[in-house]
Amino acid sequence: MSFKFFDKLSQDFSELLNDKKEYNVVIEVDKEENKKSFTAHSVVLRYRSSYFDKELETAATNKNYIKTIIKPNISVQIFEIILKYIYGGIVNIEDMGTKIIYELMIIANELELKELSRKLENYLIESKASWLRNHLSLVRHSIFDGNEFEGLEKFYNDIIVIYPSLIFESKDFTSLQETALISILKRDDLKVEEIKIWDHVIKWGIAQNPTLSADSKEWSNENFETLKITLQQCLPLIRYFHIPGEVIWEKVKPYKKILEEELWDDIIQHSISPNKSVTSIILPARIISNPELPSEITSTPELLPRLNESFSSIIDKEHVAELSSWIDRKSTIYSLTNIPYEFQLILRGSRDDFHPKTFWNMCHGHAGTIVVAKVAETNEIVGGYNPLAWDNLKNDWMETNDSFIFSLKNGIIQNSILSRIINNSGALFNNSDQNIYGPEFGCCEFMMKSDVSDFTQDEQCWCNNTAYYEKPIRTTNKAFSILDYEVFKIIKKQIQNCAIR
Repeated sequence: MSFKFFDKLSQDFSELLNDKKEYNVVIEVDKEENKKSFTAHSVVLRYRSSYFDKELETAATNKNYIKTIIKPNISVQIFEIILKYIYGGIVNIEDMGTKIIYELMIIANELELKELSRKLENYLIESKASWLRNHLSLVRHSIFDGNEFEGLEKFYNDIIVIYPSLIFESKDFTSLQETALISILKRDDLKVEEIKIWDHVIKWGIAQNPTLSADSKEWSNENFETLKITLQQCLPLIRYFHIPGEVIWEKVKPYKKILEEELWDDIIQHSISPNKSVTSIILPARIISNPELPSEITSTPELLPRLNESFSSIIDKEHVAELSSWIDRKSTIYSLTNIPYEFQLILRGSRDDFHPKTFWNMCHGHAGTIVVAKVAETNEIVGGYNPLAWDNLKNDWMETNDSFIFSLKNGIIQNSILSRIINNSGALFNNSDQNIYGPEFGCCEFMMKSDVSDFTQDEQCWCNNTAYYEKPIRTTNKAFSILDYEVFKIIKKQIQNCAIR
């Protein structure tokens, strides 16, 4: 039997950190205007961090035998936490902001404190998934420089394969690290048509070489060779044999010089005679979709579907029938057995979080969507239909004659209200201030907004009639917060002669 006194050991070493008598290392951190020096003991640093063990070998020593290490990229706040961990083995994150925890993980990894960085990585994935989803660009820039964050890399790619527009349509797509692009291209479940993947890869490759003209017709053989070298790790991951033949001629042929001659010959042969064998490796087709399961499937815990849950936490099938009839401008409501549309869940606030940016990240590029929200205090169900695509890259109005806003009966509200667009110039708005504004129909006629970046936390959502839609959908103009909200993509079913009642 052994007695372990780790608490007392941790306490004693924590006190040693504050002992200024026998220190022999000075560590300067942060930039000049915020620079601060910390004292430490080489024997502790060496045995707790292989990084400091190597740094101390070459660190400058003064006449008093004090070694100095300079780390201008580490903030004072982060390094104080790091030193307390090195000496006492304790990190308290209870009142720590998520961004600080993330930065702490990155620095811990840099200083080769593997135990700490892995613990923080697991904590972020398990407890802060919504924050990670709202900061995908930050995550991507941090985790793909090495192979240190396998859990976060998988988290990132699991989201991208379901919502590929978050990366492929982003403003900074061409600044994507090669390692990140490769990790995405390796996925068999990347939900993008192969020819679109090819287009994106070519776009990325050209962007890495600013001297290349956008028009490949102007290129020399040396230009094609340059692009070939740039994409040498990506080209083998394209599923060429699953691109339709007519598209091959239109999209791939202009760049055939970047492909191996044998591969190009096999692609052409396969497009002409699909059953004839080729010598090139044929990668499996990507799994674009699975009709048996919800599209939100991922191995990320917060995104795992609940296969036995209702399709919605706010509306029911009768609401779906009513909304479907409004989309088709029917004077009577579809029967429950003949609803011509499938309502495919894209986003649920209580599952994916209530930050306005989450709406823009997850709904970007989706056309034909319905937003439904449950009003706090009254339980009213309000919402709107957008036949166009939400666009998180713009800041302008969308014009359409087919949008509408509504409130739905739900046991408390006896009759549904439909309000169609009457001034199409202000039907919908793509707002670039995505930390505050979510979907906007008209000018406050149905708008989701939050000054604190959480639709449930302040009363900033509005249903205030102006002049773009026929009539108000609430009896009051009072602003409100929400209990929950959902966004559905409306998909036409293959149904003929739909009966109505």
